[in-house]
Amino acid sequence: MKVGIIGCGAIANIITTSIISEENDIEIAYFFDKDIERAENIASLAGGVAVLSFEDMLDDVDLILECASPDSVKYFAPTVLENGIDMIIMSIGAFMDKDFYSKVLKIAKDNNAKIHLPSGAVVGLDGIKAVAKFGLKEVSLVTRKSPKSLGKDIDTEEVLFEGKASDAVKEFPLNINVAATISMACNMDIDVKIIVDPNVDRNVHEITARGDFGEFKTRTMNYPCAANPKTSMLAALSAIRLLKSFNETISVGM
Repeated sequence: MKVGIIGCGAIANIITTSIISEENDIEIAYFFDKDIERAENIASLAGGVAVLSFEDMLDDVDLILECASPDSVKYFAPTVLENGIDMIIMSIGAFMDKDFYSKVLKIAKDNNAKIHLPSGAVVGLDGIKAVAKFGLKEVSLVTRKSPKSLGKDIDTEEVLFEGKASDAVKEFPLNINVAATISMACNMDIDVKIIVDPNVDRNVHEITARGDFGEFKTRTMNYPCAANPKTSMLAALSAIRLLKSFNETISVGM
């Protein structure tokens, strides 16, 4: 499988470094970023090619991995999917825009392309997906992050946001992909609370799901990426796991 990457920041570096360090059938061949120097740096690491236009890779890849931003998804995804190329989308918040979601879903279906959304920085999505259409009544997320990861300079705990996921991703497009991921998994606009806490050094996500099946809770405490405190290391690891799963004969879980 030949892969191209859009967005050459911290997540792309982690994914590329992991993939090239092992023997597998995945070749990360092309890199595109608005900062061409970042693309060149990671391309040299992987023995790939930094392209000046993302369209330069479309004729020679099986899949494109987006690691940039929700705005980048909205700009690039339609063209990629129109070319019948599968995508892994990291900036899942873009799909909280219902009109855009409907648009790309139709494009993907019309061109036999697949859109893959990694589990990202949380655990428990398998359970949420399993019960989504079987009496799931309520899902909530409480996210707790350090001031540094949210670009704040405070020394006391503060609730920054409380409301629906669709509004959370608008206010924090680079910080709260988790809310969009959970909402997509259960087809609900979930309840979200975002807390900035100077006493934590990890990105903490607590999910509660209730319904006819009963109730479950998960708590994920992720160390942020050293290169980008806005991003959890687990987000990159989930994309690596997804990439490798495409070549596996036996699949465990959902």
